[in-house]
Amino acid sequence: MKNHLLTLTLLFMSSFGFAQTSKEIDSTAIFILDKMSAVIGDLESVNFHLSSSNDKFNEDKDIIKEYHESNISFSGPDKLHIRVNGSDEDIAYWYDGSFITYYNYNENNYVTLEAPETTLEMIDDMHDHYNFQFPAADFFYPAFTDDLIEAFDSIKYLGKKTTKGEDCYHIQAINKDLNVQIWVSTQPNVLPKHFVITYKNQSNLQYESTFSNWSLNPRIPDSKFHFLAPPNAKLISILKKGDS
Repeated sequence: MKNHLLTLTLLFMSSFGFAQTSKEIDSTAIFILDKMSAVIGDLESVNFHLSSSNDKFNEDKDIIKEYHESNISFSGPDKLHIRVNGSDEDIAYWYDGSFITYYNYNENNYVTLEAPETTLEMIDDMHDHYNFQFPAADFFYPAFTDDLIEAFDSIKYLGKKTTKGEDCYHIQAINKDLNVQIWVSTQPNVLPKHFVITYKNQSNLQYESTFSNWSLNPRIPDSKFHFLAPPNAKLISILKKGDS
């Protein structure tokens, strides 16, 4: 599991590798998460909106909150488009199965990179080498539930709750460093509605996102995933992490 951001910072990877002597895993929670993952895995294409907020420290070491709105489109195993607009950035990604382009609207510059041939491989590769952040990408990994079980000591089903105006199944996953809460819609499609990550080892900083405007298996033209440089846009280059 690689990102908290289809954003964003690592979601669960920071928790891998710790010795775990016992686990408390609720079978109802796992059933719901598996069902959600199966529904997402069966999609041929999807559009959705993501409203996110994340805490960070400012220069005075005070906690401030930043907000982002993202529109995300997947098609097949090898196409992705993301537009992110927020208090600190206005960017987009286009991926067509061969290349990924990152464009900064505020600076009117872009970079195009060769990429692996599937969306999930691309997300891993671009995050590892360039620290690109893809909001909520974790939910689209087939091993989502298995990764949770590996990374967390406790996974509980907390019952049905109403959040953001929708009835949801409430699930909580806890380990030494993280408290993750996930709300999954009780509607037949069993899609994620909301999640909150609390970083217990970082002054309880939080990242949270709300899913909305799901469109399942829409027809998305291939042109959606091809970048066309705006007038006067500047092509730039970037270094891989670790290069100098």
